Amino acid sequence: MPTGDTEELRVRWDKRHQEAEGVGNPAKVLLENLHLLPSNGDALDLACGRGANALLLAEAGLRTQAWDLSSIAIERLQAEADSRGLDIQAQARDVIAQPPSPDSWDVIVVSHFLDRVLAPAIIEALRPGGLLFYQTFAQVAVSDRGPDNPAFRLADNELLELFSPLGVRVYREEGRLGDISTGWRDIAMLVAEKKPQ
Repeated sequence: MPTGDTEELRVRWDKRHQEAEGVGNPAKVLLENLHLLPSNGDALDLACGRGANALLLAEAGLRTQAWDLSSIAIERLQAEADSRGLDIQAQARDVIAQPPSPDSWDVIVVSHFLDRVLAPAIIEALRPGGLLFYQTFAQVAVSDRGPDNPAFRLADNELLELFSPLGVRVYREEGRLGDISTGWRDIAMLVAEKKPQ
């Protein structure tokens, strides 16, 4: 991504996070699958926003880092972590230009962020036995939640394809099946494991 585009994005997200209330809510993929987390290890909340996932990971006893392009989001997360007595290393970082290093993480969480070129780096960043918790918006939706641009939404089953080298442990994507007034709509979620050695 050209530098000018990155700076424009940073300004837009700084404004959005400045105006938002609180730290937001943890991703459903994480909340509904907390029992799959390891009892210890290193966790990364990638493109963390104001850090609700990072806070939950730290509360679960994981050594947690959180990265986001927005320095405002990172400042707000760090203040919240400090107020809760949680040790979170939060960093303003362009995760596309500086993806996570290989074999560095036992858990990676990605919520409402999609850059397809980052998928191989995320897979490589997991240690053997490491878990990926991922959820973001799908193109097949029943509401107008999420980005207008379909390029920032997952095609049908695309999340499975992007992370096909990993073993699927949980997957959910309901599209428009059945009673669309209930269920898991507008979003695809995946919990996947890197093959243990």
